[in-house]
Amino acid sequence: MKNNITRLLDSRKITYTAFELSAEKRGAIETARLLNISVDLVYKTIVLTRKKGRSILVVIPAAHEVNLKKVAKIVGEKKVFLPTQNDAEKLTGLQAGGISPLALINKGFVVILNASVREHENIHISGGQRGLNIRLGVDDLIKLTQAKVGDVSNN
Repeated sequence: MKNNITRLLDSRKITYTAFELSAEKRGAIETARLLNISVDLVYKTIVLTRKKGRSILVVIPAAHEVNLKKVAKIVGEKKVFLPTQNDAEKLTGLQAGGISPLALINKGFVVILNASVREHENIHISGGQRGLNIRLGVDDLIKLTQAKVGDVSNN
C-alpha cells in the first residue's frame, strides 16, 4: 500500500515496514494482537488542543492513557484539552484510527512522544489511514516530526 507517508519515507531513504490490515477502525491494542507483536511496541496518536497556539499530537503506548497535566507542563500551558473524535478528525483531516504524526508533518502540530519510546529501537504507529501500520526507527520518527520526548502518560 502506497500513500503520502510511504512516499515520504521512501524519498528520505528511511527504513520502515508497512503492514496492511483491514480498513475498519480498531484500537492500537487490537492492532498489536493482529500483528502478533507486543502491545508495548504499538503507539497511538492522541490529538490535543489548547486555548491558543498549535494543536498537539501525543504519541503514547497502546495500553497507556494520556496525562493532560503532564502534556500541559511540557508545552508551557495551564491546561490542554481532549477534543471529541469528530473535532480531532476535523483538525487533522484524518479519520480516527488513521491519525499519524507522519501524515501531519509541516501542518502546524507540536508532536510529543512518550518517554517510553527510548526503550525501543523501532515502534509501530498509524500509517495515516485506517488499515496501514508502519514500523520505523524511533530516532527517524523523532527527527522527521521534530518531536519532543517526555513523560506524558499515566502508566
